[in-house]
Amino acid sequence: MHDVIPAPRAVEGPMRCGVGLDAKTTLWAAPGTDTTERWLRATLGAALGLPLPPGPQDARDAVRLLLDDTLEPEAYKLSVVVNWGVEIRGGSAAGVFWGAQTLRQLLGPDAFRRAPVRPGRTYGIPHQIIEDAPRFPWRGLMLDVSRHFTPKDGVLRHLDLMAAHKLNVFHFHLTDDQGWRVQIKRYPKLTEIGSWRARTKFGHRASPLWEEKPHGGFYTQDDIREIVAYAAERHIGVVPEIDIPGHSQAAIAAYPELGNTDVIDTTSLTVWDTWGVSKNVLAPTDNTLRFYEGVFEELLELFPADAGPFTQFAPFPGFAPFSGFVHIGGDECAKDQWKQSPTAQARIRELGLADEDELQSWFIRHFDNWLSARGRRLIGWDEILEGGLAEGAAVSSWRGYQGGVTAARAGHDVVMCPEQQVYLDHRQAAGSDEPVPIGYVRTLEDVYRFEPVPPELTEAEARHVLGTQANVWTEVMEDPARVDYQTFPRLAAFAEVAWSALPAPAERDFADFERRMAAHYGRLDALGVAYRPPTGPLPWQRRPGVLGRPIEGAPPNV
Repeated sequence: MHDVIPAPRAVEGPMRCGVGLDAKTTLWAAPGTDTTERWLRATLGAALGLPLPPGPQDARDAVRLLLDDTLEPEAYKLSVVVNWGVEIRGGSAAGVFWGAQTLRQLLGPDAFRRAPVRPGRTYGIPHQIIEDAPRFPWRGLMLDVSRHFTPKDGVLRHLDLMAAHKLNVFHFHLTDDQGWRVQIKRYPKLTEIGSWRARTKFGHRASPLWEEKPHGGFYTQDDIREIVAYAAERHIGVVPEIDIPGHSQAAIAAYPELGNTDVIDTTSLTVWDTWGVSKNVLAPTDNTLRFYEGVFEELLELFPADAGPFTQFAPFPGFAPFSGFVHIGGDECAKDQWKQSPTAQARIRELGLADEDELQSWFIRHFDNWLSARGRRLIGWDEILEGGLAEGAAVSSWRGYQGGVTAARAGHDVVMCPEQQVYLDHRQAAGSDEPVPIGYVRTLEDVYRFEPVPPELTEAEARHVLGTQANVWTEVMEDPARVDYQTFPRLAAFAEVAWSALPAPAERDFADFERRMAAHYGRLDALGVAYRPPTGPLPWQRRPGVLGRPIEGAPPNV
């Protein structure tokens, strides 16, 4: 029996005999496998104290890496053969890399450390052959760094954790009402003013508690380049999100002319210090459009397009998929100020629009066309469907499944991330000791039984489901340990849903998944992940007396 997570498609073996890796083990890497070659020496070799020097392809008990065009692009075949060695074949460089992640799991928790704890040990792997390939091409994790900032090293750590679970799309939520997190050189006030707030609500927005100290931070452009390059080495594409036209109070606080100046005194606004939906949204003016075009011009240089259908250039060999997407948010745009604004009402009449909802659609379509003209693909939350989209635009279906169903039937690509199922800020149990309980109870088993493709889609419509994504919103996650607690172990279950060819939700073998998780907790311990234990939160993981917003009952399947 194996304990690999996500579960592979087919395993032959294991047998008692096998291959031992030690200081004499060599590594042979065929052309095109250099990302995995570097990762094996820098990460696996460092963890186990194995130098993995170059050696001939036919060396006994060596590790061999090669491409095999008979395999699917991200597929791999991992062969551990006694008296011969370890071979990883991949349908692409990414496939070889995913095979190396499985090899790491076979070597035990020691392989997940940063330095050897048992130097000089020989690490044995039983004789076996594993053949594997992902179900979905888009296997994503969204991290909200606006509500609570994650410093650069923390982002790199998340990328490593994603790679360990064969997730390949990092949705980087960079802006919101509570903070602007990316340096834009032509608009320095976005970070000088917009990247920090004077205080922060502690708990749900109804909580009376405040953290009375400044909170903030941002990524320099070189930080972003480093993050993108680090992700690419791990075959992870990075999709940046710049929220428009709502969730924009931090930008308006920095540049008041972006707001609805004919309705409120925007010069009095500060970066928002609480949660919810701010009514301070962007003004639908030409000045606002030009401003954000300038933002996106710098952003496109920081997040280069991949070698896919919307190509400008490929900055790294084997660059990860979906890097050409740009997320523009588009959700929860309060219309109150537009209804009161003579400028907004004049724009509605000028464009021949019916109402404020169509005005938002006009705003989104402007950037849809602008990005498409530059070889990029717009993706946004499912509200962007209102008013129609350009042919290449894609939808993140968050309010449930219905937005994704509508988008797929209209011929748009979809990423399924319904809040009722895979919002990892939702609480993990009904107990009163859960820290700051938000939303529905979503247990490890609930996430394991999540199905990304709605049954009402036809086979042709279902092909528009690029995959799925778990979202980590950080309003009530004030430090990295809280993010770990909410994300793990549920992200391991989600990764299996996104990667493995599982049966229907009710037929999934959760007992076997729990058995494999027993081994996986040791890996997470070695990585230093502050996950929620199966028995419940540890004393220091609780937040007694901090108000949350629990919702009782089963979540609706909408």
